[in-house]
Amino acid sequence: MSIDEKIKDNIYISGTTTLGLICDGGVILATESQATMGNLKANITAPKIYKIAPRISITIAGGVADCQQVAKIMSANLNIRKYEIGRDVSVKAAAQLTSVLLYQNRSYISMLVLGGVDETGPHIYTLDPLGSLLEEPKFGATGSGSVLAYGVLEDEYKEGMGIEEGKELAVRAVKAAKARDINSGGRIQIHKITKEGIEELLIEE
Repeated sequence: MSIDEKIKDNIYISGTTTLGLICDGGVILATESQATMGNLKANITAPKIYKIAPRISITIAGGVADCQQVAKIMSANLNIRKYEIGRDVSVKAAAQLTSVLLYQNRSYISMLVLGGVDETGPHIYTLDPLGSLLEEPKFGATGSGSVLAYGVLEDEYKEGMGIEEGKELAVRAVKAAKARDINSGGRIQIHKITKEGIEELLIEE
């Protein structure tokens, strides 16, 4: 069965809003928590951000099983690579490894935002199911609600904004998507990533 046929037959859960933005000294990743299958709300507390390294996380959009598998594989690979080189893997290297994984497994339906902080500063990358890799200079978003989130980010994002200001902007962008995108809902999940590590937040509504 082709990828198009899998999507058409609703074998994969679709619909979500995930985003990432670069702040002064850090990265904010944010999602909502509703997983849908066609017109069904399959779950309203689905985790959509995964920590894959001490200062790197990914958001997921697409098939839940596919995305969870990508997160597990990348977490294991980055941990192994850390011991091989004796230091944490850079955000760019993590993104490139993820891109290779997706390209080699093109049946995965996974659209990701990968973000983190390393010795060169904060970085965000977006990846599509075929492994295409783009570094985002300011922000990126994926999923059915991404167009709505982009509207808020384009209007309100400011260069050099602080990590707390970035968190509030991310919340507003996800809320805007939840208000208009039928496939986005539930609580808001956030990872605040700085050189000190990752802080995980849940915002109930």
